[in-house]
Amino acid sequence: MSWLIKSSIGRKLVMSISGLALILFLTFHMSMNLVALFSEEGYNAICEFLGANWYALVGTMGLAFLFIVHIVYAFILTYQNRKARGNDRYGVVDKPKGVEWASQNMMALGVVVILGLALHFFNFWAKMQLAEIIGQHDLGIDGVSGPTDGAGLIRYTFSNPIFVVLYLVWLVALWFHLSHGFWSSLHTIGFNNKIWFNRLRCLSNVYTTIIVLGFVVVVLYYFIQSLCGGACGL
Repeated sequence: MSWLIKSSIGRKLVMSISGLALILFLTFHMSMNLVALFSEEGYNAICEFLGANWYALVGTMGLAFLFIVHIVYAFILTYQNRKARGNDRYGVVDKPKGVEWASQNMMALGVVVILGLALHFFNFWAKMQLAEIIGQHDLGIDGVSGPTDGAGLIRYTFSNPIFVVLYLVWLVALWFHLSHGFWSSLHTIGFNNKIWFNRLRCLSNVYTTIIVLGFVVVVLYYFIQSLCGGACGL
């Protein structure tokens, strides 16, 4: 198993598998968030079920492990690629033919994604699961009854236009990062023949767009709700 750590192919495989696992989580998270559009009570019930219970904590630790592995391997592979290219990378001024913009800027996109995730942790995880862990039942936020009131937190967060803009920027960066990373991961694990190459690229773009649009809809819906004073609805 040492080749997974020492070899370039092994590192790419670990990064691909961890990335695909994180995409599955994003799919679940997006689907869960959409419930809030139709039933805030149902969404809060899910939040309570996935609060500070042991299975949710195990899942959170598993996700944290996958995320750390993905980031560490991304930095290692980026460093190796730059080291292998040496000074040649400074001599290239034109975009290589057939190379996507996202492919050339995956690290920069990844940094934006990490910063957005930190913001998300501050706005939601710290006020939900972490608050439950430390026994904080009153968040001190008007309109939010407690750590399991996920719908109230969404409404509070996205009534602020600054957060709305920051989340939209984050989600755009996430789309670029995922659209390239998804098909690249599938390519790494074996779907690499000529027939499937374009199909995977199309599939990854469609799937990534669905995931990101799901998050965007929730952000914009609650922002519009705040502008309407809660009078607008599905």
